[in-house]
Amino acid sequence: MTSSVDGVAVPPWLRRVVHRTPADPHRINPVLDRRAPRGAITREAAVLVLFGGPVEADPLMSGGLPAGADVLLTQRASTMRQHSGQVAFPGGASDPGDEGPIATALREAQEETGLDPSGVRPLAVLEEIFIPPSGFDVTPVLAYWEKPSAVGVVDPAEAERVARVPVHTLIDPRNRFQVRHPAGYQGPAFAVDGMLVWGFTAGILAALFAVSGWEQEWDRHDIRDLDTVLAELDNDLDDDHLTHGHGRPAAER
Repeated sequence: MTSSVDGVAVPPWLRRVVHRTPADPHRINPVLDRRAPRGAITREAAVLVLFGGPVEADPLMSGGLPAGADVLLTQRASTMRQHSGQVAFPGGASDPGDEGPIATALREAQEETGLDPSGVRPLAVLEEIFIPPSGFDVTPVLAYWEKPSAVGVVDPAEAERVARVPVHTLIDPRNRFQVRHPAGYQGPAFAVDGMLVWGFTAGILAALFAVSGWEQEWDRHDIRDLDTVLAELDNDLDDDHLTHGHGRPAAER
């Protein structure tokens, strides 16, 4: 379920994303069904799914998606104990002083990327999703970047990269496939700008795109080995003399 923030104006091109429940019409996205086992001890967390771009929809594009639409992503430091090198939404664990998941998502995003929270318009809160390796119950917070501010890596020990990734690049069928983890997980993935987006982050994006009206048909039967894809991306980065490492995946996010 999606719980919209009352009284907040939603850009026309984001209305379906905000007002419709994220979906998995082809049954290839296991992330949406993750709930904590009965009696499990969990920790509360939140992530910021922050879309930027023009307010007005583009009438010539599917779903009205503007040419400049993007989403904010980070790449975790390869030295981190959990989820090293993985691409994620900015976010993290709740603090006792946080007044709900929106406050947590904004605070964590500011700490990780340096963004100014006053320029962010929260739009909706999604249902919690359980992350088995870390034991977090994560609440995705959908938001619109009303007044974008400069962002970048604040603490290299936590993040190697902060990027505004074009939505048009993410929905390009050439950049979409499924990955299979050695532990058995299989789910949607995106290859963008030298990064592999998979697991929890890819699951949320895929579920939102499925109801957005922006999605283009892509090859869901293209299933690739996760380690192989990561190795190929690392080799490409080495060839281009870039320094953003991907690390080895821990357990599936």
